[in-house]
Amino acid sequence: MLRLSPCRAGGRAQEPDGAVGGTSMRAGLGQALRGLLLLSARSCSCSGAGRRRRLGQPLPRCSWLSTMAQCSTEQRGRPHSPEYRLYFKNAEGKYISPFHDIPLFAGSKEDKEVPAKRSKTNGSEVVFNMVVEVPRWSNAKMEIATKEPLNPIKQDIKRGKLRYVANIFPHKGYIWNYGALPQTWEDPHHKDKDTGCCGDNDPIDVCEIGTKVHYPGEIIQVKVLGVMALIDEGETDWKIIAINVDDPEAQKIHDIDDVKKHKPGYLEATAEWFRLYKVPDDKPENQFAFNGEFKDKDFAVGIIKSTHEYWKALLHKKADRGAIECMNILVHDSPFRCSEEDARLIVQSAPPPASGDSVSAEGIQSSYSLLAWMDQTSV
Repeated sequence: MLRLSPCRAGGRAQEPDGAVGGTSMRAGLGQALRGLLLLSARSCSCSGAGRRRRLGQPLPRCSWLSTMAQCSTEQRGRPHSPEYRLYFKNAEGKYISPFHDIPLFAGSKEDKEVPAKRSKTNGSEVVFNMVVEVPRWSNAKMEIATKEPLNPIKQDIKRGKLRYVANIFPHKGYIWNYGALPQTWEDPHHKDKDTGCCGDNDPIDVCEIGTKVHYPGEIIQVKVLGVMALIDEGETDWKIIAINVDDPEAQKIHDIDDVKKHKPGYLEATAEWFRLYKVPDDKPENQFAFNGEFKDKDFAVGIIKSTHEYWKALLHKKADRGAIECMNILVHDSPFRCSEEDARLIVQSAPPPASGDSVSAEGIQSSYSLLAWMDQTSV
């Protein structure tokens, strides 16, 4: 039986009171379900393919999915608290960094080399691994902790408070599954020739536009469709538009123009969301390079490859890392490589998981999907 914890979202993330009839019932249940949004299983599969194997179901057509994606996550601390962390393990049970140890290219092994020498393609399309940080329709700003050893996922904190994004009317929370591409880094010391701004010091961001709601710590395989260049407080912050290769719509969406055709209004809503999402926090509207134009797949892949090169320099002390934590387990010849025991001690030093606050991967997925349906039907 799932244990429901109360919703602790910030004021703007909460739904209004006073609804009547069926809307009131959905709102009440939705508030309870939101208590599950930050929960992750202590040992849940990060791949849909992994879940199907355990359940005895056949694998999808893309049976080439990387075995690296068959990882698990371990929760430490209590959800909805500053101490909450989500650590990653690989298929062998080794603690790893989702920033540094998960290959950028799907289908490559844990190559212990920089970069991964092999990548899988879906037809003519290169497929990338994506680390999901934030599920669609949720508000808690979860992110890879780039300045902590092993880079677990945590909830961002600003001015001493847990951070939640506001609802940008008419949307609820994030309007895509939001996350990052591993083994990429937007170098804060490199000025981009197109944007005229330096990088934001993070892995490159991804907006996954498929039909499924994913959960924090899930690793999915995506094909890239395009990119937009957000200028966020004077920094270049690339936003990759991608779709899960296992999504029902992936067979008909291959480039940015296909998004315009098959998901009309989605790109416009994306630009509007990024333009306004900081305004409720008394910050100015964000700006865009290229006059807000979405660039195509080939341009996006070029940006990804350049950020991968910056990451390689970072992991081999050829770039100023500042406060970035580069500890890794699997990157061959990296001076930041540590032992399995060192990684284990780091996780053990974190606050213990809260008793009774873990649920199965399937339970998490189901709660996200139900919440998405309720949010859509209550509009």
